[in-house]
Amino acid sequence: MTSNYKIEFEKFFSYSLSLDCLIFGYQDGQIHLLLIKRNLDPYKGDWAIPGDLVYPDEDLPEAASRILQDLTNLDNLKLHQAQTFGNPNRHPQGRVITCAYFALVKIEEVNAIASSWANEVTWTPVHEIGNLAFDHKDIVDSTFETLKNKLKTEPICFDLLPEKFTLHEFQQIYEYAFKTDLNKANFRKKIKSIPFVAHNEKQTNVKHRPAKLFSFDAEKYDQLVANDLFTFKM
Repeated sequence: MTSNYKIEFEKFFSYSLSLDCLIFGYQDGQIHLLLIKRNLDPYKGDWAIPGDLVYPDEDLPEAASRILQDLTNLDNLKLHQAQTFGNPNRHPQGRVITCAYFALVKIEEVNAIASSWANEVTWTPVHEIGNLAFDHKDIVDSTFETLKNKLKTEPICFDLLPEKFTLHEFQQIYEYAFKTDLNKANFRKKIKSIPFVAHNEKQTNVKHRPAKLFSFDAEKYDQLVANDLFTFKM
């Protein structure tokens, strides 16, 4: 029995696979993305998402962790698989299909350092990112849409915020993500049922009136969800 393939069967195994790791963080009222400056052709000298080719014997999560550590010195991050990108012309050196992974971090708790063929690293506000190597700008835009959808239905915003945060900082994440100004009173009503821990502490070293600090009570949230007593919706 003959196949109807328009190419030889063996050529299906001639493609390469890469992984691109998008690391998001919150700082100064904006959601930032970690970028590297490439010191390797193609696109040498251009900014890009940390990413590289997958070895033939690597599982994808294993490869994602290796690539991220090799290029940025970051490890032990909880990576989530996002979209796959397979335009035949996305890589100038041949057919490379790439899978995007993303993670949310507290910027103040991580220390990204350029290594391997990454020449520099920088945290850039998502809405200020310009042209990037390969199709990385498309990957950023697509993955940020995935992040925005999750922000509506999952409490992932607390993975970006400091352990102790103000309600204004909480509001800023949504204002920045969705490019909108939210009414303070209405926002406070909307989040009233979220399980917070109110601390007997206020901000320090700020020029404005110090605001009260809060934490997200993840344990109480899990209990409420397990008993169908709460649904996160923003």
